Amino acid sequence: MNSTVPTFSLAALSKGEDQEAFHRCMTRAGVCYLTDTGVSEEDHRHATRTATDFFARGSAEEKAAVTTSVPTMRRGYSALEAESTAQVTNTGTYTDYSESFSMGIGGNLFPSPAFEAVWQDYFDRLYRATQDTARAVLVASGSYDGPDLDELLDADPVLRLRYFPEVPEHRAAELVPRRMAPHYDLSIVTLIHQTPCANGFVSLQAEIDGEMVSLPHVPGTVVAMCGAIAPLVTQGRVPAPRHHVISPGAGQREGSDRTSSVFFLRPATDFSFSVPKARAYGLDVSLDAETATFGDWIGTNYVTMHATKA
Repeated sequence: MNSTVPTFSLAALSKGEDQEAFHRCMTRAGVCYLTDTGVSEEDHRHATRTATDFFARGSAEEKAAVTTSVPTMRRGYSALEAESTAQVTNTGTYTDYSESFSMGIGGNLFPSPAFEAVWQDYFDRLYRATQDTARAVLVASGSYDGPDLDELLDADPVLRLRYFPEVPEHRAAELVPRRMAPHYDLSIVTLIHQTPCANGFVSLQAEIDGEMVSLPHVPGTVVAMCGAIAPLVTQGRVPAPRHHVISPGAGQREGSDRTSSVFFLRPATDFSFSVPKARAYGLDVSLDAETATFGDWIGTNYVTMHATKA
């Protein structure tokens, strides 16, 4: 286990336990491991298998039928290298070396009723867990300054299951910097359940105290990471750590595939914030206004490349 990043029980935090240590962790790093979230390992495995089976066996026509043409939507299927976090964050031109499936509260695209049933149950469980996590983070910060907390957490969440295949030779770390570029999440908090690479390679890293720290798979846990809304509603006390997904070197490509189930607890699109304060907290907001909404912000940040690629 990574000793730099502590582990907390969400059930204990929800009872008001471990508040001092959790406060220190959140205000210093904005990232930890969580146990006791109410989402079991079997829940994660079942949803992951459902998606990866579709990735492996779905036809081009089936994938095209659940691929959205709306650039700002995170719904349905997104093909391998169809997105570029590097381009979105202006840090490069390389693509994300992953394929994904996404859903939210509405407007979803599912390949089958059976798929929908599995994912809807998984989504609902993760939504509750992420709301509980966000509540614990914001209460422990001691500096929450936003709308009514229940209103904030009655949110616009997105679930994304990403599959990162073994990278080809031209995507090894020596040639292309990463599988996914450095970024912070546009969320209140994000929960990440990852599977380990068979060869032991660790892809996920987050910036803590100015250094990128590896976040390996820890059985029975999820990674909880604060997103960009956290500093906005805690007067900058809780950071939104930058993180990335690195590529293996040429000698570690075999056995380096992994999955990552990511649940973003995003605020409602009409959530408003001060643009100057956001910039003061280190957030990259290009909007030319004193006050903006979350909907305005995501409209300028999310880009989907080749949206109809199957």
